[in-house]
Amino acid sequence: MKILFLADSHLGFDLPAHPRIERRRRGEDFFSNFHAILSQAERESVDLVLHGGDVFYRSRIPDDVVERAFTPLIDLADKGMEIVIVPGNHERGKIPLHLWTAHPRIHIFHQPTTFSFDINGARLCLSGFPFSRSIRDHFNDLVHATGYRPEMADVALLCMHQAVAGATVGPSNYQFRDGVDVLPGESIPDGFDLVCSGHIHRAQMLTKNLDGTPLATPVLYPGSIERTSFAERKERKYYLLLEWDSARSPPLFQVKWIELPTRPMVC
Repeated sequence: MKILFLADSHLGFDLPAHPRIERRRRGEDFFSNFHAILSQAERESVDLVLHGGDVFYRSRIPDDVVERAFTPLIDLADKGMEIVIVPGNHERGKIPLHLWTAHPRIHIFHQPTTFSFDINGARLCLSGFPFSRSIRDHFNDLVHATGYRPEMADVALLCMHQAVAGATVGPSNYQFRDGVDVLPGESIPDGFDLVCSGHIHRAQMLTKNLDGTPLATPVLYPGSIERTSFAERKERKYYLLLEWDSARSPPLFQVKWIELPTRPMVC
C-alpha cells in the first residue's frame, strides 16, 4: 500500500491574471512542483494521493487556476488512484468546486467523516475534518464526528490541517505551544497509525509532547511545496511517500521524504 502525501501547495500564489508590474512571478514555481509531485505519484503507482490542505492560496480563485489544479488530479483518478483532500484555512475550511470535484475517486473532507478503501486485501480508513478554528476546544468532538472506530480498519490515518504543539517554524525556530488554535499533543488519540496534517510549512515529524513524553500517534507535516515567504527562504521543501509494510511485526509505515527543487525568491 503506497500513499503520496503533500500539503500547502498554495496554487495561484503570485500568479495575477493581469499583473500591473513586470517582474519574475513565482506562481509557476508552485505549479511546477505540484506537477512534479503528481508525476511521481504516477511513476510510483501509488494507491492514494492525500493533500493535507491549502490546495489554493485563498478561498476565491480564478477558474483557470482551478482547472490547472484539478486537471492532473482528475487524470490520476481516471487511472484508478484515490484522491483525498483536507480543506485548509486558506480555503476557509471548504472547497466549493463541485463540478471539478464530482469525480467518484475524488474525496473531500467537507465535514468530519471517514473514507474507507480496500487496497491489496487491506482495509484503509482515512478519518478527518476541514480546518477548524479554536481546535483546542473542538478537537475531540470533531474526531468523534468522523465515526471512526479502530475495528473498522487494518490501516488508519487521521487527516487534518491544524497546528500541533511542538511544531516549529521560521528562522528563529518558533515553537507552537499554546492558544486556542494550537492542539495539545496529549489530545492526539491512539487507534490511528499516523496523523497526517497540513498547515505547518516546515517539513517535520512530531513524536513527543512538550514535556518529552511520547505522542500516542506520530504527527507528520510534509510542509509547503514551495516557500511562501522570506521566513522560509532557507528551508528545504518536501513531500512524503508512505508505504505500509504488512510484513513487519507489528506492521508499520515506512516514511520517505522526497525533496523538491527550490528556485530564487528574489524577483
